[in-house]
Amino acid sequence: MAQRPPLPPFTRDEAETKVRLAENAWNSRDPQAVSLAYTPDSQWRNRDEFFTGRDAIVDFLSRKWGHETEYRLIKELWAHDANRIAVRFVYESQDDAGRWFRSHGNEQWQFDSNGLMERREASINDVEISPDARKFLWPLGPRPDDHPGLSELGL
Repeated sequence: MAQRPPLPPFTRDEAETKVRLAENAWNSRDPQAVSLAYTPDSQWRNRDEFFTGRDAIVDFLSRKWGHETEYRLIKELWAHDANRIAVRFVYESQDDAGRWFRSHGNEQWQFDSNGLMERREASINDVEISPDARKFLWPLGPRPDDHPGLSELGL
């Protein structure tokens, strides 16, 4: 099985690297590529959806990014211990009707010894925002290194 460094147990720097790698992958909006960071039998809870496995991850992300356009995400390390990482995140997206949302969430991640995520639990709340309230204005794709994170943006 392929490894996805950094590997647990995580130092703070390694956990921060893992978080940024995940953020960059999700900002790619490539469901197949994102799914490879998870074990083949990865267990997910996302809002009110529960599912298992990479095929289900690809299906979920394809649906998600099919209706959450202009998606841009920032993740920030909250805590870590051994093979677990807690993350807070915010993303901005536009829905099919053209409305803008800022979605605030928390994730708990658990990794196997190869650095693949075997469990992901996400709780998310959506807040409608006006277009001029947007803060994530970089071109689609990974957040530029010089773009502020959540704490710096006051989120």
